[in-house]
Amino acid sequence: MVSLRFPFLFSQPTNLPGTPQNHHRNASSRHFSATLAGATGVGAAAAAGVAVFSQNLNHPFLQNAVNLLFRDHSSPPWGSLSLADCSAPVVESKTGVSFPSVLGNSLRLLGIGLRKKSILGLKNIDVYAFGVYANGDDLRKLLSEKYGKLSATELKDNKDFNNDLMEADICMTVRLQIVYSKLSIRSVRSAFEESVGSRLQKFGGSDNKELLQRFTSQFKDEYKIPRGSVIDLIRERSHILKTTTQQVSFIPSIFSYTTAVFASAYKFLDLQVDGKEVGSIQSKLLCRSILDLYIGEDPFDRRAKEDVEVNAASFLQK
Repeated sequence: MVSLRFPFLFSQPTNLPGTPQNHHRNASSRHFSATLAGATGVGAAAAAGVAVFSQNLNHPFLQNAVNLLFRDHSSPPWGSLSLADCSAPVVESKTGVSFPSVLGNSLRLLGIGLRKKSILGLKNIDVYAFGVYANGDDLRKLLSEKYGKLSATELKDNKDFNNDLMEADICMTVRLQIVYSKLSIRSVRSAFEESVGSRLQKFGGSDNKELLQRFTSQFKDEYKIPRGSVIDLIRERSHILKTTTQQVSFIPSIFSYTTAVFASAYKFLDLQVDGKEVGSIQSKLLCRSILDLYIGEDPFDRRAKEDVEVNAASFLQK
């Protein structure tokens, strides 16, 4: 069995019944680890199928598929798999959604969290899990001179550091992975109208309805976002906000862990992925407003914000 540990520090969430234990508690932080192991001897045909499957293991949809199918088991029942770059995906403990520790070649995962929504004040639903990524070189280049001599503890809840993180021309991505199965694109559009609209007004005044409409109109009615779909909100250099979606149709068969299943391992997932860019807007105000939802003064998940601050600060000491 091979255990791969994510190198950054994250706050320790409360353990929940049935939650996969991918991390260890300590006094002030949590480490995430991902373990990929299993049984051998499933036959040559199964091994061939698994080999094809494992080549794309880092794809978020495949990670989520594994989590969905095997979340009640300690490991998937195939031969031990390893990740070539030794960078384990990080799992959001409540939903089992996994996030790659690196996006592309340069964006490093700083924190993960959960977006919840209250229904009539009676029930909270988990809408999506999210991960916040940033370019480490950009962090060092733009923020180390001002904050490099301060410790991560000193930078935690430091408003100036937090503001500079959102204002500076740093490449960052917020990845949203849908976990609520009944979410419609209209609901997404309406939620952004409310949350992003309030931030645009907060930072830029009331005369930003056109900018808000340009952003929300990207989420067209014909887009489908079933559970497991991904929305990336990408701040590129020069404060360009690019929005991409990846839609997945995942229809697993109801099957048991038998040799017969793995005899057809090559076809063991019915998976269709559709990744597309849905829009691009250059606006420092819009970029700031989006990031404020996740790492601002009133974030969706405060623990995730704290993790982002601590891990962003760690780049400045390297």
